[in-house]
Amino acid sequence: MTTDRDRVTATPAALALLARIVADHGPVIFHLSGGCCDGSSPMCYAVGDFRLGERDVLLGHVGDAPFYTGGAQAAAWADTDLLIDAVAGRGGMFSLDNGRDERFVVRSPTCAV
Repeated sequence: MTTDRDRVTATPAALALLARIVADHGPVIFHLSGGCCDGSSPMCYAVGDFRLGERDVLLGHVGDAPFYTGGAQAAAWADTDLLIDAVAGRGGMFSLDNGRDERFVVRSPTCAV
């Protein structure tokens, strides 16, 4: 399932981190499960290393990388745009940003603090 518009943008820091990951691993995808712990951070996987489900929704792209989330999460965020950023810290255990001392995070103008 896809959306009718790209609801994902990225900061220059996120795009720079993505470029380093793609240089090391080739094309990637993002998935945001919306669960606790690692599931609340966008996970970055090499293409083919993560199996999308029939209810996953394409929200947009980070650079050339597609960004998916589960259907229930997509419905909850129906009117929310996402900004993907990179900050200092360790990435999710299975995400390709792990071990780089930098990780992806989701920011939203709806939830600005």
